[in-house]
Amino acid sequence: MAKAVARTIRHYVEKQAHERPGKAYLIAPETGRELTFGELGRQTNNLSRFLLGCGYAPGDRIGFYCANGYQTAAVFLGTMYGGFVSVPLNLVSQASQLEYVLAHSGTRLVFTDAEHAAALGERVKAAGRDIEVIVIDVDAPSLFLEDRLPQIDVPAPDEGAPALLMYTSGTTGRPKGCLLTQKNVVSGGLFVQQAHELTSGDRVLSSLPLYHINGQIVATVGPLVHGGSVVAPHRFSASQFWELLDRYQCTWFNVVPTIISYLTAAESAAPHPDRSARVRFGRSASAALAPELHRAFERKFGLSIIETMGMTETAAPIFTNPLEQGARKYGSVGKPEGNIAKVVALDGTPCKPGEIGELAVKGDNVMHEYYANPEETAKAFDADGWLHTGDLGYMDEEGYYFVTGRLKELIIKGGENIAPREIDDVLYKHPAVMDAAAVGIPDAHYGQEIFCAVVLKPGASASESDLRAFCEKELGRYKTPKVFKFMADLPKGPSGKVQRLKLLDA
Repeated sequence: MAKAVARTIRHYVEKQAHERPGKAYLIAPETGRELTFGELGRQTNNLSRFLLGCGYAPGDRIGFYCANGYQTAAVFLGTMYGGFVSVPLNLVSQASQLEYVLAHSGTRLVFTDAEHAAALGERVKAAGRDIEVIVIDVDAPSLFLEDRLPQIDVPAPDEGAPALLMYTSGTTGRPKGCLLTQKNVVSGGLFVQQAHELTSGDRVLSSLPLYHINGQIVATVGPLVHGGSVVAPHRFSASQFWELLDRYQCTWFNVVPTIISYLTAAESAAPHPDRSARVRFGRSASAALAPELHRAFERKFGLSIIETMGMTETAAPIFTNPLEQGARKYGSVGKPEGNIAKVVALDGTPCKPGEIGELAVKGDNVMHEYYANPEETAKAFDADGWLHTGDLGYMDEEGYYFVTGRLKELIIKGGENIAPREIDDVLYKHPAVMDAAAVGIPDAHYGQEIFCAVVLKPGASASESDLRAFCEKELGRYKTPKVFKFMADLPKGPSGKVQRLKLLDA
């Protein structure tokens, strides 16, 4: 009987380093530097030896607070290679949320870059924990002098070992830590591979940040498990997107609807004659893709987009449209891939095709738990082990799934989850504000933007520009509402809870 393959990052790093040591795994276009599979094997082993030599143990939480880069990917994978738990920290997170994550996760060490070191230092101090910070160059060819590292054997983690602790915003504004095992993380990459029939000859262009589950699993773990490669610029640039796709001969690209919107709206970038023959597809995830935008992109560039859907809790993929273009449905997130799904009514009974209910999922990619949060874990899973996603939708007669809304009042802007209460709580700090409530509104570029209704205190005054400036200072520009509306009262239910969705009709 053949020995079962260990679904661990360690297994796939060593497999690819042995089978294709000289093949490029990651290309950093800013420097032109290529990280081969052989070099990835060496650097991940070096990182683990460094951590063990410093007294850290497998299972310890090791964070990173960096922009995308050659070494950011090596740190992300190298942490899991040695059985440590990777804790990616969101660069656009609100200060109080970052402090909470640093404290709640028990992170012992954080790698950061020079650009973000000062901000991280302030948050570490405020978190009130003893956390070591190491500043690195994300574009450096190597982090360590190998001959100075201790000669330590790196223990191999098993499938059930914790590997990734990703925090995601909830409707309360307090992040929840999704604890994913080695098996969960690898299964996410394998499901992406099988959904799109990816091989070692495939190369993806992806500028999605490594603090996001999509950038982590789809673009980083995915090529690792199938032996392909990724072109990983520091950030997205509409003016450079097509040039990078052509220069590095990419066969597919990984985007979110916001990127699709910007590319479609740009006046430049006439398709290269060879592009349509070489590029197999683009993959869209992280937020709903409007059918009108979907069709407009395909008409303009002659390239097809596969709409998918995933969650942090499922190590990215849940649903995907088929690889065959004629079998895809606009407006649908597709069918389950690798896992199984169903639609259930509020009482847990299965819904018939066409009936709207909550989407539930089960599979090897589904998280182990919400870290140190048994109450939320119990709410998320039913007695049979199904993860309830909080998304409302239905399945049609052909087995395609459609998402119609969310049980949770989460705003998804450009693929980033923003809890409405984050905005509410900041506005309550303003001396003129008596009541405030934020909600998502449709936006052509971001999928959703932020609308906020505000009730001023009697006799107080504040302008829209005053509130915008206040929010930009407290939240940053990204989470500042696009639209403010002054109201006499907010619509509320019998319990006094604000009925956010009614704000849009007020």
